[in-house]
Amino acid sequence: MCRFSAIFRVEHAGRSGPYQELAGYLATQRQHHDRAFEVLAHFDAAVLARSATAPALFSVALMDQVCPPSTVYAGYNAYNGPKRIVRYPFNDHEGGQFHQEAEQLRWLPSVMPLG
Repeated sequence: MCRFSAIFRVEHAGRSGPYQELAGYLATQRQHHDRAFEVLAHFDAAVLARSATAPALFSVALMDQVCPPSTVYAGYNAYNGPKRIVRYPFNDHEGGQFHQEAEQLRWLPSVMPLG
């Protein structure tokens, strides 16, 4: 995940999905807000992506309510290796499903040629 603090500014954050636990904790431990996000920053995929060099195929579902598109783009934009992104304008967290799998099968030989 990328940009944890930005996710919490999204209207739905904390009410569903993987953010409920943190939202519940911060609801009772308000004094730990800054420290919690400081710690989470160490696990931010956008920070880790800066050191990546392997080819990568990203996908983003523009209606995703679990991983908002801005967080996917944060990781993609920070990624330091060769990269490509496929957009799914009408999908939620399920992403492109079998369309993405087909995309992966087309992409893979370009980065891992057979023989």
